[in-house]
Amino acid sequence: MPKFRKKPVVIEAVQYNGRNNPFDCIEQRAFNEDMQPGARYTAPAIKTLEGWHRVFVNDWVIKGVQGEFYPCKPDIFQATYEAVN
Repeated sequence: MPKFRKKPVVIEAVQYNGRNNPFDCIEQRAFNEDMQPGARYTAPAIKTLEGWHRVFVNDWVIKGVQGEFYPCKPDIFQATYEAVN
């Protein structure tokens, strides 16, 4: 089977620590505290291409190459990305 390498892409991301407000760093329209009318959740939710996903403490919120947003668990983020200057 052929092998492929992921193209290097620089992304924007912010780590949610439970105290910071990811709304300040990522476009407000992508977030919603209520995934369903009248429901309350302990974590904010982000609208992804696949639907709404909750963002938990220490998750990273990534802005993709097409301007889309999605959450990423810390261990996956660490294995996949490195800081750039």
